[in-house]
Amino acid sequence: MARKLLDRLRDKIRVMHYSPKTEDSYASWVKRYILFHKKRHPQDMGKVEIEAFLTFLAVNKKVSPTTQNQAFHAILFLYEKVLNINLKDENIQALRAKQRIRIPVVLTEFEVGAILDNLTGIYQLIVKTMYGCGLRLNEVLNLRIKDVDFGFNKVIIWDSKSLADRSVPIPQKIKDELLLQVKHVETTHQIDLKNKHGTVFMPYALAKKYPNAPFETKWQYLFPMKDVSKDPKTGVIRRHHVLENTLARNIKKAVTKSGIHKKVTSHTFRHSYATHLLQHGIDIRTIQDLMGHKSLETTMIYMHVIKDLNKNNIPSPLDFLE
Repeated sequence: MARKLLDRLRDKIRVMHYSPKTEDSYASWVKRYILFHKKRHPQDMGKVEIEAFLTFLAVNKKVSPTTQNQAFHAILFLYEKVLNINLKDENIQALRAKQRIRIPVVLTEFEVGAILDNLTGIYQLIVKTMYGCGLRLNEVLNLRIKDVDFGFNKVIIWDSKSLADRSVPIPQKIKDELLLQVKHVETTHQIDLKNKHGTVFMPYALAKKYPNAPFETKWQYLFPMKDVSKDPKTGVIRRHHVLENTLARNIKKAVTKSGIHKKVTSHTFRHSYATHLLQHGIDIRTIQDLMGHKSLETTMIYMHVIKDLNKNNIPSPLDFLE
């Protein structure tokens, strides 16, 4: 029963164009919810059982607020989208994990430059694009050739985290590099076609709707892997985009070489993008649009970053001592 329900859950997620990561995450949480209640069917459970599970995560498992919210959204999705049971009027009151307000780690412009200098090849261009456009990790890695519009000088991000498409300007410093990268992908794709490995993963049901699209150059990843590989789900041999772990490993090496002791991840460049725009006088509403934030409150965290940075100009009483 649980397996069949999870299949229905996955089908619904795919119909609604959620990412594969979200699909796996939601399926995992729903499975844990069912197992927590001794394999009872969710249709026979409700508010009390949901609250018990979420409270267990906060109290016993001591999960973060983000993790608890993810579990809650997965269960909510199951009831409302798969089982057609409305929970909005149930006022679910689980013990919530304590929310910690953290100021994101931000690099100075000098530090960004130092890290870029210690990156090479495709990894340097990926990080330049990520920082220069304020993209999330999955957004930059999932860029296709067709998403870079050199004529109108913009990069288009389809189906972002908020499921709202947006566009950002192409940084002029990397425009020529991106053009060369497109040429490289075109050449590589022609070789792959000759070797019978010229298809690319197509999102959702587009491969069925447009059967020739997987062979077209415009659908190829902008930042492909060096070699072709076997798709674990379909067994098809083709060229995927650069792996997240590979990029993270190269960023970590570059940070170490730069002598920077901050905790730097791929998302740090997105935080730095927003903060540096604020420092250069770009208004918060524009930055919200560029970042693809649904709520202005999400973007306002960078105002707190700027405020925190400005404290550095306040002298310490120790400096007054003679």
